[in-house]
Amino acid sequence: MSVEVLDGATIVSFVQDEEAFNASVYARFVKLDTNHDGLLSYDEMLAELQSLRVFECHFGVDVKTDPDEEYRVYNAMLLQFDHDLNGTVDLKEFKEESKNMMLGIANGLGFLPVQMVLEEGSFLKNAVERELTKPAAA
Repeated sequence: MSVEVLDGATIVSFVQDEEAFNASVYARFVKLDTNHDGLLSYDEMLAELQSLRVFECHFGVDVKTDPDEEYRVYNAMLLQFDHDLNGTVDLKEFKEESKNMMLGIANGLGFLPVQMVLEEGSFLKNAVERELTKPAAA
């Protein structure tokens, strides 16, 4: 993990760079596809969502959550990715929803820079690294 400064423009620029964004999405998809069938199952996606600790942590303090509520929230999140509702997420669905998610984050951040703790290999970390390594405009 590292502390980085980013804003909405950093994220939008990353998403618009199809080569960089597609490579990042593909790398994450392959990492999550533990059985290598080219699809993400509920269990494969759940492991990723749980690693984000959306529910289990409140301002850095672990909290006990109702398992039924946790299931409903994670299931709703998974349905966002499963566009054809076939119970799995293919690369196209994963890419489309990842793009929507990133643009939503960009919209929420706006133009003011914020400092965030980012996980290595995350989409946000990749966006920051891309911005730091892209050549300056002439």
